[in-house]
Amino acid sequence: MKIMQALVLTLFSFMLQSNAFGISIVYSGFECLNAVDTNDSTPKGIPVQSKFEVIQDAGDGIYRLSLTGGIPRFNNNNHDVCIDNATAIGYSGIPAVDGLPQPLEAINATAYFNGQTLIIVVSSLYTDLSGRRNPFSSFNTSLVFAFTNTLIFEFDPRASSFSLKKMIRNRGFTNTSGSTNSITPFLETILPSFNDEVQDKPKILTPIARIEFLLD
Repeated sequence: MKIMQALVLTLFSFMLQSNAFGISIVYSGFECLNAVDTNDSTPKGIPVQSKFEVIQDAGDGIYRLSLTGGIPRFNNNNHDVCIDNATAIGYSGIPAVDGLPQPLEAINATAYFNGQTLIIVVSSLYTDLSGRRNPFSSFNTSLVFAFTNTLIFEFDPRASSFSLKKMIRNRGFTNTSGSTNSITPFLETILPSFNDEVQDKPKILTPIARIEFLLD
């Protein structure tokens, strides 16, 4: 066991220091039927891969990763698993450059690996692009959700795979509305945690189905 753990750590370091492509871990599945409802893990028949690729060794067991394809979505007491390629990667945009925010194809993540346990944190922003100005100078910004997903894996040296054991999922929320004719022209809503109800707690999820990421 210890020999295999050491080999994986050596492989991470060797491939990065030799300027080769970073190694990756991959899970194959299907896109989520409901792209934005994180409580719906029903898959639809479109294959997709969740792929974390190492892009930098930051030292002390910390790595920078690139995520493509999304991450597994599941809920407690439910065997369904799909790959969330909408909220897990999200949107980005600078008005002067992009106009409206655009959906991303990849997003950065950060990982810690000690040879046995792999922890990956990925944060994203999702918007419904519903911002508008109404008559009489009233307005609403788009609904913007901030997602943070922490994935905890256990390394299986015999299978050269990482088994997903836990995931901590949190969704924040921001929105601004108002009117230039109002005494209070701006009303801002900021909720650090808004998963099922206002000001609730992040969800701690345990998959019932086995979710294996394979070394690629």
